[in-house]
Amino acid sequence: MIAKASAPAKTILFGEHSVVYDEPAIAGAVNKRAYITIRESNNEKSIFKAPDIGFEAELLSRQKKYILTKGKPGIIRYILESLYRAHDHSPIEVTLSSNVPIGSGLGSSAAVTVAMLAALYRYHNVRFNKKSLAHDAHMVEQAVQGVASPLDTLVSTYGGLVYLSRNKKVEHFKVNFNAPFVVGYTTKHGNTGKMVKDVRNLKNRNPKIINPVITAMGNLTNYAKQAILKKDFNKVGELMNINHGFLDVLGVNTLELSRMVYNAREAGAIGSKTTGAGGGGSIIALCPGRVDEVASAIARDDNILKIRFTKRGVSSRVYK
Repeated sequence: MIAKASAPAKTILFGEHSVVYDEPAIAGAVNKRAYITIRESNNEKSIFKAPDIGFEAELLSRQKKYILTKGKPGIIRYILESLYRAHDHSPIEVTLSSNVPIGSGLGSSAAVTVAMLAALYRYHNVRFNKKSLAHDAHMVEQAVQGVASPLDTLVSTYGGLVYLSRNKKVEHFKVNFNAPFVVGYTTKHGNTGKMVKDVRNLKNRNPKIINPVITAMGNLTNYAKQAILKKDFNKVGELMNINHGFLDVLGVNTLELSRMVYNAREAGAIGSKTTGAGGGGSIIALCPGRVDEVASAIARDDNILKIRFTKRGVSSRVYK
């Protein structure tokens, strides 16, 4: 029996970091996906292969450990945590293929985790729904990172453009905000767990300064929600620029990220900001009518992806 599943990457438009402190956030699934295939192993060992990134390892799922065969570890911790929670430790072969750059700030770990759990549940004939899958995937990310927002796994599960309120209520935007975006990403990967902890430490050292910033980020996200509902691209772009300034205050922007942000603006983007945890990773630029110009400007020094939002969330099936 073979089980297959895929889940989309995501980009955060507004609310990274502040969402950890129960402020609202807006994120959308994008047209880049992670694909997981699970089949019975040909021997008594469980194997994980990710040919796109040149990684291969033997999995010791009971101990949440691995023996490296080829490549550099990265996404493997999410695979092991998923196996530990949802697998009976029988020998299997897991293959990952993805067009989501690892560590790029596009939620690669969430996409892989959601796809991995969906494939495992299919493989073991375990009934699940999107609500339970999003919850389980969040628990995996939290176990690996220490602190994690439910936003990434929620978006990778459901797809679409999502608003997460202060009381954790999920609203799906019905408006078709299919604006053109360019994502720029660096070769320096961000570490989500580290960046979340760094912001928390900064907040604890300077609560009277940082707490109002986090609250302001939440208010900004609510303004952005209204702008999206009105399809007011210019307002959304303006708010993205302000949001980038807030992320500067939190100390998560880097020279590389800011270089991409300002290169994008100079090339005609109406809004650009860091997306994701920072410390490396990605920026997102809103650039109606200027996609090629913005992409070329960022690509002079860094990597680019042209993306659009997608309504398609997790998908899974079994082949016998």
